[in-house]
Amino acid sequence: MRKHFIDNLRWLCILLLFPFHVFRIYNSFMEGFYVEGQDIVATTGFIVAVAPWFMPLLFVIAGVSSAYALNKRTYREYAIERVRKLLIPFLAGLLLVVPAQTFFAERFHNGFTGGYFYQYILFFTAPTDLTGYRGGFTPAHLWFILFLFVISLVALPLAAVLKKAKRKPSFERTPLWLLPLLGLLPWLMMPILNFDGMSVGMYFAYFMLGYLVLSHESLVQQLARHRFVLLTTAAFGMVLCVGAWLLQLHGMMQMPQTAMQLCFMLYGWLAVLALFGLGNRYLNFNNKVTDYLSVSAFPIYLFHQSWIVAVAYFTLMWIDSVVLQIGVILTLSVLLTYASYELFKRIPGVRFLFGIKARTSP
Repeated sequence: MRKHFIDNLRWLCILLLFPFHVFRIYNSFMEGFYVEGQDIVATTGFIVAVAPWFMPLLFVIAGVSSAYALNKRTYREYAIERVRKLLIPFLAGLLLVVPAQTFFAERFHNGFTGGYFYQYILFFTAPTDLTGYRGGFTPAHLWFILFLFVISLVALPLAAVLKKAKRKPSFERTPLWLLPLLGLLPWLMMPILNFDGMSVGMYFAYFMLGYLVLSHESLVQQLARHRFVLLTTAAFGMVLCVGAWLLQLHGMMQMPQTAMQLCFMLYGWLAVLALFGLGNRYLNFNNKVTDYLSVSAFPIYLFHQSWIVAVAYFTLMWIDSVVLQIGVILTLSVLLTYASYELFKRIPGVRFLFGIKARTSP
């Protein structure tokens, strides 16, 4: 039976990226972006509160989905599917979608006045820190797809060994109090292939926690039974983490970076557990709207940030009110992203490149 709450959690997480990346334009924690507006503590607080759990949640969901997929696909079929659904869209997005962001970054930060296609030369030749925030080569938001492709293939031999040995660890009877401690595993694996905070080891751990732990129906039902305890605990963790960040921002407290990192990651894992419990209880359904949002989630992820940067570039020039800026950027980027999806899904070759399903139901 299809777990509709998994699909619904995924598309909700993708939609959350619209305000998250719009608010990145107004962040106040000294990190750049492709275009930048006024520093706003409130929007940065939203980023600080959400960031510890929404990307981990996507990797956990991918791990759960892989566990289900490998129950009905061979390892070869699964690997071929990963190439078709992840690697090809990543390469297509890297060449056709991401350069739009660095084009506007070059214009905004560096005063670039050349044409769009000339900027491709800069994209592949200019010195870069791989963020592309001020131009140059970057995978941009598509790092998630690249990481997921690599992690999926690295996890495949491990899955094969566990299946052959018939020793796949069982977490079905894990007591509730022990589950939060599993959040230490991503923290311990964070130093592995860590690219300025984006760690392959950490996200591999989240993927395997989904594959080995949260793919058990009885365990997820346990999370559903204790959903309010988990939600309350996660909310308390969020208050502590955001409060600690605010105190450090204003120089009222100094906390070791390692300790701060651990607190945020434990809070993020608690939030993932709470969302799985809430999702199992309240989101395990489907209809025409959820089917559409579920099928469109992956291409929406591909296109959304380029539209946000493009719309923001002009909005920041033409509108002075910050509130109005945010409203316009959010509204237009959502509309243009879904318009792109509706257009491209009708073109077979483009549909293949961007991993778009032909049908509007899963």
